Amino acid sequence: MAIVVNLDVMMAKRKMSLNELSEKVGLTLSNLSILKTGKAKAIRFSTLEAICLVLDCQPGDILEYVKDK
Repeated sequence: MAIVVNLDVMMAKRKMSLNELSEKVGLTLSNLSILKTGKAKAIRFSTLEAICLVLDCQPGDILEYVKDK
């Protein structure tokens, strides 16, 4: 897939666990886990906004475009 999700990198930089992020963002652990592992097919802007607010980052810190080979 051409879009890479770097949520785990940002969480590590902020020293935040998946449980803590889940509580602060208001998403279930399973939905955040799907996003973190890159298995998500889509993300709502409101979800991305909430994650960026909690992690104090930009959307580009979480989502990255990588050309397919």
